Amino acid sequence: MLEEVEGTVQGHRDGHGFVARDDGGSDIYLPPNEMRAVLHKDRVKVRVVRNDRKGRPEGRVTEITERSTQPIIGRLLQESGVWLVAPEDKRYGHDVLIPKGAVSVAKPGQVVVVELIEPPALFGQPVGRITEVLGEVDDPGMEIEIAVRKFSVPHQFSDACLALSKTLPEHVRAEDKSHRVDLTDLALITIDGEDARDFDDAVYCEPAVQGRGKQAHKGWRLLVAIADVSHYVETGNAIDVDAYDRATSVYFPRRVIPMLPEKLSNGLCSLNPGVERLCMVCDMFVTEEGEVTAYQFYPAVMWSHARLTYTEAAAILGNTRGPEATKYKALVPHLLNLHGVYRSLSMSRHARGAVDFETTETQIVCDVNGRIEKIVPRTRNTAHRLIEEAMLAANVCSADFIAQNKHHGLFRVHEGPTPEKQEVLRNFLKASGIGLGISQRPTPGEFQAIANATKERPDAQQIHSMLLRSMSQAIYTPENSGHFGLAFEAYTHFTSPIRRYPDLLVHRVIKAILADKKYQLPVLPTPGEAHAKLARRLEKNAASRPPGAKPAKPSRDSAAWQAAGLHCSANERRADEASRDVEAWLKCKYVREHLGEEYAGVVSSVASFGLFVTLDAMYVEGLVHITELGGEFFRFDEVRQELRGERTGIRFAIGTRVRIQVSRVDLDGRKIDFRLVHEGLGGPAKALLEKPPRREGKALSGTRVDRMDLERVSPRGRKPKSASASAKGTSLRAAREKGKPVASTKKTSKSRR
Repeated sequence: MLEEVEGTVQGHRDGHGFVARDDGGSDIYLPPNEMRAVLHKDRVKVRVVRNDRKGRPEGRVTEITERSTQPIIGRLLQESGVWLVAPEDKRYGHDVLIPKGAVSVAKPGQVVVVELIEPPALFGQPVGRITEVLGEVDDPGMEIEIAVRKFSVPHQFSDACLALSKTLPEHVRAEDKSHRVDLTDLALITIDGEDARDFDDAVYCEPAVQGRGKQAHKGWRLLVAIADVSHYVETGNAIDVDAYDRATSVYFPRRVIPMLPEKLSNGLCSLNPGVERLCMVCDMFVTEEGEVTAYQFYPAVMWSHARLTYTEAAAILGNTRGPEATKYKALVPHLLNLHGVYRSLSMSRHARGAVDFETTETQIVCDVNGRIEKIVPRTRNTAHRLIEEAMLAANVCSADFIAQNKHHGLFRVHEGPTPEKQEVLRNFLKASGIGLGISQRPTPGEFQAIANATKERPDAQQIHSMLLRSMSQAIYTPENSGHFGLAFEAYTHFTSPIRRYPDLLVHRVIKAILADKKYQLPVLPTPGEAHAKLARRLEKNAASRPPGAKPAKPSRDSAAWQAAGLHCSANERRADEASRDVEAWLKCKYVREHLGEEYAGVVSSVASFGLFVTLDAMYVEGLVHITELGGEFFRFDEVRQELRGERTGIRFAIGTRVRIQVSRVDLDGRKIDFRLVHEGLGGPAKALLEKPPRREGKALSGTRVDRMDLERVSPRGRKPKSASASAKGTSLRAAREKGKPVASTKKTSKSRR
């Protein structure tokens, strides 16, 4: 009898789907006929019945164990007197029928939220009722309203949370300052971005000496003061419950969905200049070599002496006699001290071999109506790096403090590359002719050494991209495994409790240790998905135990911390996905106004089905499908990460300069299609630019086509083509140019899929 496995359905816009297995095994492919009675995010049991033509395990749904309760967002349509909602997220694969009495006040064409009344069946569509009308599709900010519901981002505080926040004081009271160190006379300052609204960290530095006589060591006294959110948000109260549910603030262009109510995030907890604020301080001694040899934590009350932007701080450090330095004359010595400790900490970073790839992030600049005016690079200057190093030092101290006191807490863990990713990277480095490689147990220093040795090569961007891809994703967990990228043995998040729940937990743990107590996570009224995921993981571990072995059941406290780590990690990913979705939609709408226009760009990624190109002028990424690469066969070389033409030998790899034309924009799918610009008879060779302009770093694009989308419709509306077809080096255009009849072309296309 074939084994049944349980998992979560992941729909695909082309009608098929996959089951993400609970046991971590390979996803199981569900053909379109198996998706008729299920929806995206349903939980099911499946039985693997065969391997499909692509070698994927193909399953049959045997039981739907749990229906997704997530509402569906879409546009209300009326066709032949029938009301239905077309989901905005095409992974659902079904239009939802709306009974006449369940339309509410919605009008055709409006964006609505639907609650399912009846799930889909083998021969019937799902039925729902409209619970909320969001408005017209072109209303300003509609893309954000859709995203927060599409990704189930909590965006409304509970009545109990808002009522409790109203009872909080407007300012720091005398009783709040008891048992705290008074730092109001210390020139603590905040340095943040121009558009920052909440300020949760302040810094101060002065020269210092540790020890006496011959044992004396010169260095720096560095103070990192962090907003004391835990003083106002007590464990288990209404504000805490809402904050845990959100786990993080979510940042969109022109809008933020905060983790805490505005009275706290922008008021009482924000380290605004010229007012007293409560804070938790990490007070460190940093040697001239950048080593933290002593630290202490204590609660304090502070007074921010200035709110500087990164631009202002960098301008002062660049010219101590300039207009910015004149404006903040009294703070110039303090900034120079901060720059001194930054140089020391930076020296330590290089010594321990931490990975430090320079990147250029992008910023979307919108007008008052939410329309994109331009997309500009946001480069890191000296002030960014200065604050980053100070925050890293405080985060390391908090991790060490918790570990030394053997208390539960959430560590920020970044594990090294998996053996599979190591092998891919070794093959790539060897094929690229790089003299350096990685060992069987690679260190961050090896990665940084490769980056440094290849930064002047023309394919440096390709190499650095492969180094980044080989790394794992950072998570929150009570089990400390160190931080590979930063080369730290222990690391936590301590510096942003206004916008990250793990930081708030770390503050509570530190306070408990200082008071010789133990902090215990509360029992939540609704355990949530993280606890269910943890329970499934424990069941899996129990099933894999040898006969007679004792169950390794975690304690209640340990299980609670594990669940909290899973919850915070999942919600961090959810926030990132929602932000990327909005940025992708905005970029698609922006690029749609430039259809038919030509731009220069660089290949930022290569897949078997085409090239992803990032435009120089817009910092937007789109796909050049393999059918647009010219009239010949192209093979995908996975080792070298390139497409190579069999006849001409033309290669398209990461970093290749090309000239493209914007050919198609799919707003619903968040996808942009390009075609290469061909000049004369030279095919794609004529599309290559002679010399790439010198650019600092790598632009991060929010409009990224799903690289797992293996059945992609080409820009000109041809039939879907699979990645495997592209890998075999066949294209419809090539068939046409060779004069094959239509029937032969169709047969070739079918055999490739």
